Amino acid sequence: MTFVKKTALSLIATALFATSSFAAEQSQYQHIRNATAKIEYAGKTFLVDPYLAEKDRYLPPNAKKRNPTLDMTVSIDEVLNGVDAVIVTHTHHAHWDDVAQQRVPKNLPIFVQNAGDARLIRSQGFTDVRVVGKDTPFEGVTLTRTRGQHGTDAMYANPKIAEMVGDAMDVVMKAEGKPTVYLVGDTIWNHEIEHSFNTYKPDFVVLNAGCAKLPNFEGSPIMCTEDVSKAHKIAPQAKILTVHMDALPQTSISSDQMRDYVQKEGLNRVTVPKNGDVIKF
Repeated sequence: MTFVKKTALSLIATALFATSSFAAEQSQYQHIRNATAKIEYAGKTFLVDPYLAEKDRYLPPNAKKRNPTLDMTVSIDEVLNGVDAVIVTHTHHAHWDDVAQQRVPKNLPIFVQNAGDARLIRSQGFTDVRVVGKDTPFEGVTLTRTRGQHGTDAMYANPKIAEMVGDAMDVVMKAEGKPTVYLVGDTIWNHEIEHSFNTYKPDFVVLNAGCAKLPNFEGSPIMCTEDVSKAHKIAPQAKILTVHMDALPQTSISSDQMRDYVQKEGLNRVTVPKNGDVIKF
């Protein structure tokens, strides 16, 4: 065999090995706290909704209790280690806090829902802020913004409350040969959520399901236990995680209560992670 043929075969074998290794590399989700997570996916690491303060750092206006109500189980350095990009579903304090604004490197790519959030985060000194659309590319991964509703119709009918809850995005992550990920952010269950489930048929779903309460309003601006059942039913192919519990006084469902509900209802594909847990998918 000639040297040229040997070299060509060697290069082909190397490429095939690299491709198969990439395909075989398992994705993982690390639950940090609240909606904060590190997702290792298609060779990239995404930090989602960084809320990095120590316990009891903040006392919001008119609040009676401080937040976060518990510490992270990993250090900020560990959270930030190896991160390639950040996804900020919206800029509410529990998803993008003062400590995140101070500690996240200013040159990291940050993906946001709209031009308003992009302007805000650029004003905080970040130099690579990108608005997520449909199939927005990032180094082999595509991010697609899908619509949710961060509150009930009654909440949005009140101008003051509508301004407070604002908008939040959900994100679908896709990559060749990888499971489809659906990050269902701060939203209630509605027809748009059902449409996204039916359109993208996700393999791995994360639900913000702490069932928050607002004074003088029925319902919740995010999902509750019964919505977890709806997700389990509409996505029989999916592994489902429930997060956004325990760290904020306004959430009414604890992770222990959610585990009891999941067990009682027989939702065998639903996991309620503890802070720091790593889930492979």
